[in-house]
Amino acid sequence: MGVLISLVTIFKGLKHLKLELTTSQSLVVAIVVGLIIAIAGKSLIQRVEVDPKADRAFHYASVEKVFAPLCVFTACSMAFAHGSNDVANGIGPLAAVVSIAKTGEVAQTAALPIWILFLGGGGIVLGLTTLGYRVMKTIGKRITELTPSRGFCAELAAAATVVTASRLGLPVSTTHIIVGSVLGVGLARGIAAIDLRVVLGIVTSWVVTLPIGAATAAFFFFFFKGIFL
Repeated sequence: MGVLISLVTIFKGLKHLKLELTTSQSLVVAIVVGLIIAIAGKSLIQRVEVDPKADRAFHYASVEKVFAPLCVFTACSMAFAHGSNDVANGIGPLAAVVSIAKTGEVAQTAALPIWILFLGGGGIVLGLTTLGYRVMKTIGKRITELTPSRGFCAELAAAATVVTASRLGLPVSTTHIIVGSVLGVGLARGIAAIDLRVVLGIVTSWVVTLPIGAATAAFFFFFFKGIFL
């Protein structure tokens, strides 16, 4: 996890800092970061105490306790992946509009002012702290029962997918990916472990938002065109 996120950051994020690393240097830095995270994770795991009483009630209780601190790292990686992907999706159109307003030309690429980055990051944080809990509740509790080990697998798979897509410049949805990851760990226990009604509602919302978003965008386009042109 540490190596993967480090490589994505090095390959994609350092150009803004005017830092250039060769492929070999990038691999060395990523491995060092991965080792640091591994040592920190090992330190946290060693503090976990086996609970024989809990193990009698649930055979894997102590094993799940081992994955609890590791979930902190995968949650951080998921947060990083969320920011690297969704902020770009959100501020892309705004950056294009600002560029056109300044230059009067429609270019293939546009400069990205720092204030747009802060606006995008702040918007993501604001959304998560206000209504984001509803999405968290649905994904974390309603689709399938999650334990620390299942959450670890889902978050790690989702983060790896998102940061790889960000590295390749693919406009994927973080929410879609994490839902798919949760479905995957649920399906590992059989279809009965998944609440199909919740999944159907999620998929329906995805399908419905596409035509609604397209129709709304077309309406605003012709509306403002009629006013200003």
